[in-house]
Amino acid sequence: MALMIEESWLPATITHPPMSDAEFSEFCSEHPDLFFEMTAEGELLIMPPTHSLTGARNTKICSRLDQWAEEDGRGLCTDAAAGFLLPNGARRSPDAAWTDNVRLAAMSAAALDGYWHLCPNFVIELRSDSDRLTTLRSKMGEWIDNGAELGWLIDPERKAVEIFRNGCEPELRVDIESIAGEGPVEGFVLDLRKVWKPQSF
Repeated sequence: MALMIEESWLPATITHPPMSDAEFSEFCSEHPDLFFEMTAEGELLIMPPTHSLTGARNTKICSRLDQWAEEDGRGLCTDAAAGFLLPNGARRSPDAAWTDNVRLAAMSAAALDGYWHLCPNFVIELRSDSDRLTTLRSKMGEWIDNGAELGWLIDPERKAVEIFRNGCEPELRVDIESIAGEGPVEGFVLDLRKVWKPQSF
């Protein structure tokens, strides 16, 4: 299905019938300049490419998480390009995530090579200047409802992190320079100074 949408209209939402992994992959490959997610209700979310500074910030986040994951050895880091099929049927891509190796070991080689049908243990969403906080908070709630043990919503504009945990109200930390992981990613520490202003390091 070819889409002709002016960038000024993005992000956009359209209704689309359910797709298999193969169909979704083919659909995304037909539109390499766009980014897609799908809600559990069958709404296809269409987003433009990430702004450059947001991309730089997310690179800092993913590189730190990946370095820690390599040293820790208990799980695997993925970036914003990785898609997950959640238990509720939504197709989502967190800006950064960590998944326990025990869960990955239980998957077949074919399943590992495709979209993972699971929710990561830990997710990070990075707010860009075009993101609405209400939308991101709803997405964070969806991650937690589908099995994530911990989630961080990082907002450079406010220099804030909203922490999401299962069964708890979100916790807001403002004007902080670092944040330490807990639960599944205990031992991980993210230097937020490199996120607030990546061009100064």
